Amino acid sequence: MTLVDEVLEEAAVGVSMADTPEGLSAIRRPDCAAVIWRRRELADFQSWIEALAPDRLPSARVILRPEDVRESVVQICDAAGAPDSTEREWLIDDTAALAELFAGLMRAPYLRLRFDVVSTNACRKFHVDAVTARLICTYRGTGTQYGLSTDGSEPEHVFTAPTGAPMLLRGTLWPERPKSGLLHRSPPIEGSGETRLLLVLDPIEDVNTAC
Repeated sequence: MTLVDEVLEEAAVGVSMADTPEGLSAIRRPDCAAVIWRRRELADFQSWIEALAPDRLPSARVILRPEDVRESVVQICDAAGAPDSTEREWLIDDTAALAELFAGLMRAPYLRLRFDVVSTNACRKFHVDAVTARLICTYRGTGTQYGLSTDGSEPEHVFTAPTGAPMLLRGTLWPERPKSGLLHRSPPIEGSGETRLLLVLDPIEDVNTAC
């Protein structure tokens, strides 16, 4: 596949930029509320995923061990009717790699994996997730938006993560003091004709208590 550089010029205070997957470990620094891995975009993959009909995009919500992610994503893609191709294989491999990386960082024995296909204003309000941490990667469409707020209101300056760039965010269960004030949301796209595909990973300690 052809590689095209994707450069993010700036980010909110408290958001680190990583150039390697290992850089996501910056989330453990006291001054870091989120990390974005600004990796290079795969142009061929992007063309393929953008051209897929929305009903062929993978959509699922499962809890599983990190080592079982690849097999599960194969089944999810099969169920959606995503056509066999080099690009589909890359999506499967990338999801499995991100799951392994995230589970290692969070020391999580299980993960909640979601593929969300979004064409409305889902989660349009700025918020913090009720998890320890969350990894979001927008494979298609506009990336996650984020910004700082001192009082919980909408941030004055809003930033957008690049499409294809994994973003790791602290949640409300992270033992963070003081709170960073970093909020995020799904971009409002209703009526635009845009369809987003995003991968969401949450750490799960006990499958018996997970909802």
